[in-house]
Amino acid sequence: MANQAELELLYDVTQILAKSKDVSVMLQESLDIIDQRMAFERGTITLKQPKESHLRIIASKGLTPEEEARGQYEIGIGITGKVASEMEAKIIPNIANEPDFLGKTQAKRDVDRAFICVPIIRQDTLVGTLSIDRPSTSFEELADDKELLLTLANILGEAVENLQSQIAERNTLIEENRLLRQELGEQFRPNNIIGNCASMRHVYNQIAQVANSPANVLIRGESGTGKELVARALHYGSDRRNGPFVCVNIAALPESLVESELFGHEKGAFTGALQQRIGRFEQADGGTLFLDEIGDISPAVQVRLLRVLQERQFERVGGNQAIHVNVRILAATSRNLEELIEKGTFREDLYYRLNIFPICMPPLRDRKSDIILLADFFLAGFNKKYNKNVKRISTPAINMMVSYFWPGNVRELENCVEHAVLTSNDDVVHGFNLPPSLQTAQETHTEFVSTEGLSLETMLSNYEREIIVDSLKNHRGNCAAAARTLNTTQRKFNYRIKRLNIDPRKYKGIG
Repeated sequence: MANQAELELLYDVTQILAKSKDVSVMLQESLDIIDQRMAFERGTITLKQPKESHLRIIASKGLTPEEEARGQYEIGIGITGKVASEMEAKIIPNIANEPDFLGKTQAKRDVDRAFICVPIIRQDTLVGTLSIDRPSTSFEELADDKELLLTLANILGEAVENLQSQIAERNTLIEENRLLRQELGEQFRPNNIIGNCASMRHVYNQIAQVANSPANVLIRGESGTGKELVARALHYGSDRRNGPFVCVNIAALPESLVESELFGHEKGAFTGALQQRIGRFEQADGGTLFLDEIGDISPAVQVRLLRVLQERQFERVGGNQAIHVNVRILAATSRNLEELIEKGTFREDLYYRLNIFPICMPPLRDRKSDIILLADFFLAGFNKKYNKNVKRISTPAINMMVSYFWPGNVRELENCVEHAVLTSNDDVVHGFNLPPSLQTAQETHTEFVSTEGLSLETMLSNYEREIIVDSLKNHRGNCAAAARTLNTTQRKFNYRIKRLNIDPRKYKGIG
């Protein structure tokens, strides 16, 4: 009958198996838990790879990466191979006296060490093996360890099969979904627009509806929301995709040059016009012209632009020859055009010509569910750009991001992640890696209020919170274990989490 320690071990392992979504992570975490209870010197879990005749180490404890890489076992050869072929557990009281012990990972044989290896079986089919090295002891104790490992192997075998089945089923559904999306026109959604919230799905549907039509589209939204990405999606989703995509940012041009930039000019048309110049309309002939920040265009140029939209022809500045073009117009603005019309600075007839099909980009503060998705996308990109290996964003940093108001929208988030990657000294983006503007974002997800800077006390509190929360995550909300890891007493630890208003219950099941 299992004792209390063994029951606790079995419970802890089943908790790991219940929440895992990745086979290798699940097995490594399970082996770590087994090590905490059994205190072995080295341990491995191998799996039989599909369409292969050997076992490969998937999880290990006490092995270097080089030793783990050497751990491949032919079925039927050596102790591990024989356990796999015979599907029966084996106990080696002392590996130094065992000729069949191959030592694939180059384990030392001149020490007094026992080796126990049990098969992982599911429905009479070999899944892999579970083995441990431990100091030699009585055969009765080794036999007890073998029985416990067999019980664990049975649990692992069922979990591996279930998870592999779920992964195979999920991959099948993903492929079917991909084909279905392709049939339904998902090709209009560009790969570089990230977001799954309802408002973004509405944008994707609008892109699919209007992309392959000649209609003018007015893309509206705050600065940094990705209006140009939508314009590119409309162009490459249309039958003009093989034609040019020409982008003009009206706000970035001096007012005196906008007309020449759009329509071109003849030689000698004005001082400095030393030769004929082709304008953006001619460059975009047969394709798409994207006019960004159309709300900043001057009234004089609005008149000429309106004529082009109506008649599809224009003259260069200083010229009198009509030039016909076949151009689709996409425009974007972050300004309130209706207010500009009321003020008399934007023509109402031009507004209606441009606003045939409006698409509104939501601000990032209304896309909370997309923030981490976008951050992970930018993280991967900047890892590659700066040759870094930042693997994840910590929980406190995520809380800061979700709580922040993001006045600069997606562009600001991208800059924020770039700053964090550059300042990170390990493989995690911590809260203190984020720009100062995010440091006071509240974990309760209240609206952010910008400040000029942070006091030392605030910075230290943020850093202390980060350390404590990460420790609680690693120990699944266990305060005693977290306190031990941080080399402090549980009384001091409890005082700090109370002062920082941290609820350990939030981190149970996280790790």
